[in-house]
This record gives sequence, C-alpha cells and structure tokens, in this order.
Amino acid sequence: MKQRMGLILLGVFIFMTLGGLKAEEMNMWDVYNKYLKNCKYVDLTHAFSPTIPVWPGFGHARFEATKAGADLGDYASIGDVYTYGAHGFVATSYWIPTDQYGTQLDPPSHWDEYGATISDLPPTYCIRPLVVINISDKVAKNPGYHLGVEDIKAWEKKYGKIPEGSVVMARSDWYKGWKTNEKFNTKPFPGVNLDAIKFLHNERNILFHGHEALDTDTTPSLEGEYWLMHAHFCQAEGVAYLDMVPEAGALIAIGFAKPLGGTGGYARYIAICPPDWKYGVSVDEMPGAPLPKQPYPLKRDEHGVMRPTKP
Repeated sequence: MKQRMGLILLGVFIFMTLGGLKAEEMNMWDVYNKYLKNCKYVDLTHAFSPTIPVWPGFGHARFEATKAGADLGDYASIGDVYTYGAHGFVATSYWIPTDQYGTQLDPPSHWDEYGATISDLPPTYCIRPLVVINISDKVAKNPGYHLGVEDIKAWEKKYGKIPEGSVVMARSDWYKGWKTNEKFNTKPFPGVNLDAIKFLHNERNILFHGHEALDTDTTPSLEGEYWLMHAHFCQAEGVAYLDMVPEAGALIAIGFAKPLGGTGGYARYIAICPPDWKYGVSVDEMPGAPLPKQPYPLKRDEHGVMRPTKP
C-alpha cells in the first residue's frame, strides 16, 4: 500500500503542479526545490575496476598511473608518472578491452549492423518512471529462474498497469555475488525470458528493461538479447541494489558515456525515491559540494585503483 501511495504522490506533482500550468509559467527550479530536492536517491550501479565479473571472451581492464606523453621541460619528461608531490595532480589511464563492461546500457548496434549506437540515443533517456519486478524469492530456489509474463502480470495486479515509456528492472538479488561469486557470469544465472521481453515492449511500450546478471538469458543463442537488438531496443545489464528501491513509485535517472558510434555504454543508474523511503539520501543529507575529505591519503592498490590507504 505504501509503495502504491508513493507512485501516486510522485505522479501527483507532475499532473497537478505541471499539468495545470502554461508553458511560460512552468519553472523547473520550483519542481526541484519542492519535490526532487527532498527525494531519496539510491545508486543502482557497480563501480567498475580490473577485478569485476566479465565474459572471458572480453577480458579484464587495467588501471594505470598516467604518464607524460610529451617533453614538458623541467616540469615533466616523456614517460614520467604524474604525482601529487612532483606535479600537483595525478591522473589514471584506463585500458578497457570492451564497452560491455560493468553496469552498462546496451544499444541495438551491439548486435545489429543497422542499429543505433550509444551516441545516437536521444536526451529523452534522461529520466523515466522506474518499475521493479521482484523475482528474488524464485531465484533463491532456482538460480536459473527467468522473469516471465506471469511475474509481470502479478506486479500489475498489485500496482496497476506498467507506465508507457518506463524502465522495468528485474530484481533477482544476483548482484550480491558481484564480488564474492566466482561463477557470477556462468550458468545458471537469472534472466528475463523472451516472452516477457516481447510483452514489455509490444504490449506495454516500455523504454527498456534491466537485469542484474551480465546476459539477458541462458539460452544457447541468447534469444532474448538477439530479439531486443534486432527490434531496435536497448537494455541495462549488471544493475545493482534493486532491493533498496520501491517496486513502484520511483523514477530512474539514466547516465552513460557517449563514445561516438559506441556499441555499449558504461552506465550509471540512480533511483529517485519518495521522500519517506527508508533507503538512500536526500540532497540536504548529501549536498555534494564540498565533497567529504578522504580519511587517509590516496594510493594505488595492486590493480592501479586509487584508494584511501592508512599510513
């Protein structure tokens, strides 16, 4: 009931606050101050590093200290590593073998030579209604369980019809094994079956769906991903923390890198939840400027990742 109320309340400001206003009277700063500033924000994204799960056919990234690429006289010679002490700053070089890495947004060009690339996606991807369908109890009994049409209809029976243009996430809690499950990306793992994917797009007209594993399904041909890409839809993979957001009533902010012609996107997804939600932080609680100081100096670990390190 509380989640249903969240959906209603979050929608009320759109229809009552904005719907009755003329375009020249609409002030989005007021919307931010009255509503969005008080919401709770939950990050649904894994940080990527050289040690995260990845398909063996791609391989892992390397993080390294950036070196001077030109002779800068007394300041730096070619090959010098930039340091806080000698140069006043540091930088990191990222050698990433694929754009199918970490929490991601897959565009159709990943599979279809006529598909849109990441840089073709419109700015309207920015923010959408968020639907979370919980199959974690079924996955706990069967790690290979795939979300089906019956799960979607059960959600709709509880919360109402899935909003057109929304993002639908399949919550499996599989993300909890990201750092500990050596077989995170090997079968069996949870997914979304083809009938459910077709239903969401053809019957509910969603923007895209997302899941916590790094593949859509466990069929030999990856039939779900094949259909999605060739039908010119996107999908999210490697999503996290869906157990910390409401099943209905939240929004999702969608951010991704924009390499020209990219066939995959390093993405960041943020759930925007009602102000009384039990997880997340508000702008007042974590304004972001200035940012917190590290407890110890930053040092590179054995993988080249900058982390606070106790002397």
